[in-house]
Amino acid sequence: MIIMKGRALRATATAAMLAVFGAPVAAEELFYVSGAVGNAVENFKALVKPWEEATGNTVTMVPMPASTTDQFGQYRLWLAAGAADIDLYQTDVIWAPQLADHFVDLTEVAKDLAPTHFPSIIESQTVNGKLVALPIFTDAPALYYRTDLLEKHGKTPPQTWAELTETAQFIQDAERAEGNADLWGFVWQGNAYEGLTCNALEWVKSFGGGQIVETDGTISINNPNAVEALETVKGWVGTISPGGVLAYQEEEARGVWQTGNAVFMRNWPYAYGLGNGDDSAVKGKFAVTTLPIGKDGDTSAATLGGWNVAVSKYSTKQDAAISLAMYLAGPEAQKQRAINESNLPTIVALYDDADIAAAQPIIPQWKDVFLNAVPRPSAPTLGKYNEVSAKFWSAVHSTLSGEGSAAENLELLEVELTDLKGSGW
Repeated sequence: MIIMKGRALRATATAAMLAVFGAPVAAEELFYVSGAVGNAVENFKALVKPWEEATGNTVTMVPMPASTTDQFGQYRLWLAAGAADIDLYQTDVIWAPQLADHFVDLTEVAKDLAPTHFPSIIESQTVNGKLVALPIFTDAPALYYRTDLLEKHGKTPPQTWAELTETAQFIQDAERAEGNADLWGFVWQGNAYEGLTCNALEWVKSFGGGQIVETDGTISINNPNAVEALETVKGWVGTISPGGVLAYQEEEARGVWQTGNAVFMRNWPYAYGLGNGDDSAVKGKFAVTTLPIGKDGDTSAATLGGWNVAVSKYSTKQDAAISLAMYLAGPEAQKQRAINESNLPTIVALYDDADIAAAQPIIPQWKDVFLNAVPRPSAPTLGKYNEVSAKFWSAVHSTLSGEGSAAENLELLEVELTDLKGSGW
């Protein structure tokens, strides 16, 4: 086998991209909007550099707030105004039905690429027969745990939420008694935003409480198992989790974790690579596993996430934008993301890629997490999903903040969702 390095490898990659995307005709400057967590901006520059060199075009990332709720609100304003200065949008997996009318149909141009992705993810981005966004990476959260602390205190990764509660409290108390006053048992995302919907869906589903709104459109959230789940979590606030967790998003949780001040963390795959960075206090001291269950007979639940790239109908540079979208959704960019950012590929074959397994051995293992992924109810609720989610996370946040019991808040939520549904979603 001939191994190429340096310039020879770059020249070969560039030639391959020119064959796919064509030689540049006139250089275009594209603007790409995306949420930004961790090293997203710096990583994006490196990610698109080969495409820029092959095509002669340039790309500028316009960073959005980390909150997906804030991102979605800004996207809707730009798209409703027909903004021509944004060419590509990085979109959450749940947004396709709500934003489809503003995006270019990529069905024909991606007819050979699309079959290489997980079919369910391509389906999630297909609205009324039109492929409105291409998957660039998928997401499912896991339970991060400190291997050194569990070993030190003779504990094993928890299988149930009750075990997590007990283990987190035990290690937190023991470590604080030894002088580690800043250590918490468990950090997660408790702010009132889409991230809380993701966390709470996992709690409810893993307690056998359903998926808020079921696939047939039935409102299922007001049930005893869901009540038990939220009351369990309410007990964490101020005990194994800091009171401030009710204002945490992904980066706040990662900040506590990465400075070595948490035993457990619930977060997405992006935090794995960052946690093993040279500046991390937990480098080499943690592992991940599936999220716990409520009790025997229940199943683990990890909210299906993931990000896609869509081309704006209002862009004046659609050819170049489509070329970039195809590159970002293709194997080269997905492999680079997997290696550099621990993002989960949506191209099935990459899970067997030796380079990815060597650089990020957790990715092949993440299949177990992915197999427990549960979708948010965006498909059955269609254009009303954002209102459904906002009402859900508000009810959950109120419960966790001590503003009413879980039973009271879920009963009220059922009434509100019934009114929102009306004669149909």
